[in-house]
Amino acid sequence: MASVAPPRHGSNSFRIHEDVPSTEDTQMNEDVEHGDHDHDEDPEEETEEQVEDQQEQEYPESEASESSEDDGVVDGNILHDMEKLQSAIPGFRNQYRLIKRIGEGTFSTVYKAEDLAYDRFDNSWDMEKDNEKWTPPPLKSFSTQSTATLDHTQRRRKPKYVAIKKIYVTSSPTRILNELELLHDLRDCQSVCPLITAFRQTDQVVAILPYFRHADFRQYFRKMTVPDMAIYLKSLFTALSSVHANGILHRDIKPTNFLYDPASRRGVLVDFGLAEREGGTHCICHDDPVARKTRLRAALHSSSAPHNGFPKQDTRPSRRANRAGTRGFRAPEVLFKCTQQTTKIDIWSVGVILLTILSRRFPFFNSADDVEAMIEIATIFGQKRMRAAGILHGCMFDSNIPTIGQVGFSLERIILWSTCRDNGEKLSDDEKKAVEFLGRCLELDPSKRISADEALEHDFMKLGDRVDGSGPEDDDMDILNPVYEI
Repeated sequence: MASVAPPRHGSNSFRIHEDVPSTEDTQMNEDVEHGDHDHDEDPEEETEEQVEDQQEQEYPESEASESSEDDGVVDGNILHDMEKLQSAIPGFRNQYRLIKRIGEGTFSTVYKAEDLAYDRFDNSWDMEKDNEKWTPPPLKSFSTQSTATLDHTQRRRKPKYVAIKKIYVTSSPTRILNELELLHDLRDCQSVCPLITAFRQTDQVVAILPYFRHADFRQYFRKMTVPDMAIYLKSLFTALSSVHANGILHRDIKPTNFLYDPASRRGVLVDFGLAEREGGTHCICHDDPVARKTRLRAALHSSSAPHNGFPKQDTRPSRRANRAGTRGFRAPEVLFKCTQQTTKIDIWSVGVILLTILSRRFPFFNSADDVEAMIEIATIFGQKRMRAAGILHGCMFDSNIPTIGQVGFSLERIILWSTCRDNGEKLSDDEKKAVEFLGRCLELDPSKRISADEALEHDFMKLGDRVDGSGPEDDDMDILNPVYEI
């Protein structure tokens, strides 16, 4: 810990601060509280199921009601883990004071902590620093006071909190380094969670992140007006614009990964554990339509020959594609195993969030696997459009489920039905703009899907300009219910 240094915003590549080996080695994660964190396989060989399980990391609802300055009652087992973390890393107690555990996932645990060395380092990451009220100096007193006491009073400030992410030693080193490097590259991007610093003690990596105040999505999304939706999405698309401009796919856009404060109308995009840089093996969806039709016609002709059953030795090449993400928020090209996915997969996920808010239903899609996810999408868009989306990526989609029609339903009808307005009531003008924008986000063809920059210029975003002010200013009594998402 002694080697932790202030963050430097230079051109140098990201480095994890490394401490000298200690005799306390790596017993920090030997007994994770829940058994589902024990992995027998090699950490380098994390299975696809583990990646998908990471998306399920939800925190207990009870934690959302705790005050950010109320330590509360901490479970004895959690206290033991906190004490072990503080004792295992040299110099930790001089830097941070652990308060409580605020999140736990498959690959890491997050703790709330007070930053004891805040004044000794570069704090350009602190978004609240410029909004703090000026604290007047203490009144002069005729009583005798020592100079040290006066200096301490004048330097008094509110506690600064950070989120300490303890990444389990069973996580792949490549995954850990990838997340930290991406956060480092996005350190100056607006509405993106910055990385304060990170350090390593033997095989234990700890990341220090800002502690953001926000409300639980379930508590406010049903109360949002259309202008509120525009403000929410403008903040989210602002973050995605910066992320996509750097050629990075977040891959896990969902409400719990966008920490939004309705009072200040500000949000921050977090959790880049599944993020990756744009690229991959070529997919025919990026070919021009003529070349794509030629290739598909040849493939269809070769597979149309009569055959009985399946060949013992299938010579067709296998297709491997990244399918990481949260079930219900994955784009069609992810489900169809497109090998050259683009930043448009994040736009689809934002569209699902908007559909959730407009329909007042969370989660809107609730599939158990990829097949059910495709069935849910086909129920809305119809078999005809879904079949065309599959052909775009060299796949065939077909279903004999009678409830899946050929044409599907309009998004307007879906929203009217979801909000119990089937009695002839129409959408308002603002809602119609929102539905038109929703259609641009939920376009099955990723090449026709709207981009983050285009979304920020859309007329729907202008609806948020009607809301005046920027919310209440911060003060000692203005504390929301913070929950930090891994």
